Amino acid sequence: MVDAVTIRVPDLDAGLALYRDRLGHALLWWNDEVGQAGLALPDSQTEIVLATGLDYAPTWLVDDVSEAVAAFVAGGGVVRNEPFDVPVGRCGVVADAFGNELVLIDLSKGRYTTDDNGSVTGVEQDGSGNPSEY
Repeated sequence: MVDAVTIRVPDLDAGLALYRDRLGHALLWWNDEVGQAGLALPDSQTEIVLATGLDYAPTWLVDDVSEAVAAFVAGGGVVRNEPFDVPVGRCGVVADAFGNELVLIDLSKGRYTTDDNGSVTGVEQDGSGNPSEY
């Protein structure tokens, strides 16, 4: 599944002014620590992720990033960034034989939990609804 499409913005306030306030995408989460905000796409589980430090890229949701990176390399791809930890799991970047970069992410640590304003408060690990710090 396509987990997210990342769009670089100069700052989150400017990005939200356009994508949330003018284009009508609902805010799902906001994380100042990583300079990102997630917005809903209508009729889809895929998110728009506004980011101050990442370039435009599709993000594919996988069960296990290390296994997905290994499978991609076995199929002729190359690793651009070895798997690394992120607040919700693990992430890695690969490129296909044509130079197209793909971000791979797993949610092995859980999903963001938020307050009523959409600010991230933690990561839900066990489906209980109880956040833990990330």
